[in-house]
Amino acid sequence: MSGRGSTITGLGRAIPSRVLTNADLERMVETTDEWIVTRTGIRERRIAAEGQTTSDLAYEAAREALAQAQVEADQLDLIIVGTATPDMPFPATACLLQDRLGATRAGAFDAAAACTSWMYGVAMGHGYIVAGLAETVLVVGAETLSRITNFKDRATSVLFGDSAAATVLQPAPEGSGFLSFVLGSDGSGGSLLSIPAGGSRAPASFETVERAQHFIQMNGREVYKFAVRMIPRAIQEAAARAGIPLEEVDFFIPHQANIRIIDAAAQRLGAPREKFFVNVERYGNTSSASVPVALYEAWAEGRIAPGDLGVLVAFGGGLTWGACALRWTKAAPESAT
Repeated sequence: MSGRGSTITGLGRAIPSRVLTNADLERMVETTDEWIVTRTGIRERRIAAEGQTTSDLAYEAAREALAQAQVEADQLDLIIVGTATPDMPFPATACLLQDRLGATRAGAFDAAAACTSWMYGVAMGHGYIVAGLAETVLVVGAETLSRITNFKDRATSVLFGDSAAATVLQPAPEGSGFLSFVLGSDGSGGSLLSIPAGGSRAPASFETVERAQHFIQMNGREVYKFAVRMIPRAIQEAAARAGIPLEEVDFFIPHQANIRIIDAAAQRLGAPREKFFVNVERYGNTSSASVPVALYEAWAEGRIAPGDLGVLVAFGGGLTWGACALRWTKAAPESAT
């Protein structure tokens, strides 16, 4: 399908109403607001309500994205949900979403690349459209990380939050919309960020529960070093593949894991810090939802406009990373103009 690309025609977001502040965490674990803000930049995060699932958040975000794109659910050809916190091991959360939306024509599957899952999903959705296998693809990043966070663990309990964002992809002329993708992995670092139990290696048992092995475990120092090294490299590669000089990039949407990682990446690239959109202080690390939530907010606030060149970048457990360059095509909502 020469000359055929894809672009985002609709965006949606779902943010739980419950706020967990640093002051709240001071009463739960040995930490302080100053310690959290200095090391992460996070001031608060959102927590899903009791009984609220990943698919619930995905559904809310998807409904808004479909409305923005003026697409009915039965027009969808494919649904991809990127998540590290599916409702259950199977069926896929994407299948639960497909049924709830009434997307009767759509195939559905989950992408599991931790915090990079939405980026992997978008790359796959783009590929389906470019190959002519789909016309309209829904890609969602949705997480309820509070369900797998050990709130007795000082190191990880301050980092994570819950949210979802959805994007509708449709065909676009080559040269607009998505211009390049970079996906990578290094499984030798898999143990640095993982949930050790619950799979075939360590099935759920009294012992795995007692040892808190169903919660996120992270070697923060090594993950930080990996991210600071990999984010600039992925951004540079995505821009190079798209034939864009880095200085011509108008905006960057990085994974919202840690403000120090974002600052370090900007410094290594020699790029103006104000080009990097940041909302980590309000949501913390929301894994696969992080980049699309930030993209939604940058768009809704009028920070990006049609014709702008951008690079989106994520990294996560696996270890995985991904980036894409794009020429933005969707006008800001009227409220932002």
